[in-house]
Amino acid sequence: MADPVLVLTILIIVVALVFDYVNGFHDAANSIATVVSTRVLTPLQGVAWAAFWNFVAAFTFGTAVARTLGSGLLDVHQVDSFVIFAGLLGAITWDVITWYVGLPTSSSHALIGAYAGAGIAKAGLGIIIPGGWISTLTFIVLAPLMGMVLGMVNLVLILNIFRRSIPSDVDHFFRRGQLISAAAYSLGHGTNVRKNHGHHRRRPLYSACLSLSRE
Repeated sequence: MADPVLVLTILIIVVALVFDYVNGFHDAANSIATVVSTRVLTPLQGVAWAAFWNFVAAFTFGTAVARTLGSGLLDVHQVDSFVIFAGLLGAITWDVITWYVGLPTSSSHALIGAYAGAGIAKAGLGIIIPGGWISTLTFIVLAPLMGMVLGMVNLVLILNIFRRSIPSDVDHFFRRGQLISAAAYSLGHGTNVRKNHGHHRRRPLYSACLSLSRE
């Protein structure tokens, strides 16, 4: 008879991969909308470009966001494979709903919220680490505002720098610049999101190995 822990571990890994897939088509437009709409790249080329830089991000930069999700929000001693499984299902469900109705929501925030909800359902509010949520909740509000301000500043700078330029003379420069910006966005997305998914695969794998070693 199959070991229940092993079965649950395999199931969580499969669901985590499904979340990766859903997150991919949910957030793909963010990375490639500009380069595709301006015909710098075809849709297939745009997806390949974004996928490549998301993959590179998995092997570069740090894991600060994944560490916060892994141990900074909930008491890990009360988190088990069922919490992870339920959290992943909740995040997938919300991502599909928001994708269907066209809401540009964050998959990372969906995962964090679903993870917390599953933890509270299992162990109550005591599982929450209050200090870990202060910066997370603060920047859920501040991030769009900061993005808006930085976007305005960048546009003013660009308009002033190129105000005497003829559009046809600088078109090639901006088209190449879109490739760089799309790559940078995908790198940031991969750094902040992809490693979170890896955390949800490592924990059940560790639990399964520990359980099997005791037999």
